[in-house]
Amino acid sequence: MRDTPLTPSFFPLHPLGWVLASLAVLLLVVLALAWMLAGWLAKPYRQQIGAAPAALGAVDVEIASAPGVVRGWYAPGKPGEGAVLLLHGVRADRRAMLPRAPALQARGQAVLLIDLPAHGESDGDMLSFGPREGLGIAQALAWLQAQQPTEKVGVVGVSLGGASLLIAELQQAPDAVVLEGVFPTMRAAVDNRVRAALGPLAPLARIATPLLLWQMPLRLGVDPQRLRPIDRLSSLRMPVLVAGGMEDRYTTEAETRQMAEAATDAPHQLWLVPGAAHEDLYQIAPQAYEAQVLAFLREQLQAN
Repeated sequence: MRDTPLTPSFFPLHPLGWVLASLAVLLLVVLALAWMLAGWLAKPYRQQIGAAPAALGAVDVEIASAPGVVRGWYAPGKPGEGAVLLLHGVRADRRAMLPRAPALQARGQAVLLIDLPAHGESDGDMLSFGPREGLGIAQALAWLQAQQPTEKVGVVGVSLGGASLLIAELQQAPDAVVLEGVFPTMRAAVDNRVRAALGPLAPLARIATPLLLWQMPLRLGVDPQRLRPIDRLSSLRMPVLVAGGMEDRYTTEAETRQMAEAATDAPHQLWLVPGAAHEDLYQIAPQAYEAQVLAFLREQLQAN
């Protein structure tokens, strides 16, 4: 009696099958990495701030808002000179706006520096890249306007701070707005940052950007297609100054120009800073900043 050859319990995959299986595993790995990266990006940026610098002469303030308490510093100014709300960018806190505060105070203007929701010492369980930050900004602006009922009030918003201001539903519009390095759309903001991070592999942004954006409705309940600060500029009526760095890879020079051009019904100015990237324009070019931005605010906010 001849032995019957053993039948293998599995058959080797066709080479095409191995390719498809490998691609499936790679896709799962990419999706997992994208999910973890997006989770990290949405994490609150907690920082212990402490007391305001003595030279600022500011007091601590706590302002109730929908995402929770917004915390900051407030320093009064001189009658007739106006007041300014200072809004930092993503993953920063009120201290990022400190260099501007003394320059504004020297012109007699009151200043309010806040931590955006889920930043610094303000409440908030995650970054939303506009909507939740806008809720806190709306309450902070209303608080400043209540503190200065006879004064004109302006806002300086950097990057996410400016984008959130445009997205926010405000109780009362400010009298002047400065937007620094503010992205026109969420898609552009994500795509530019992905391309900058990938460097020579920037073409892969065609895959990476959608993978990050599709998670926003799942994590934040926010449709990224609706996060378009540029669309809100056409409804503004107060004077607007749009500023940006000519070497900015996160909000490009072309996008900054588009933002200024979108303010069709408002008196608007454009200031492009040579050699500046996505960074603090005041620290890069302090004299030019005072001549452009601070002069703009003084002109718009002074009584008469």
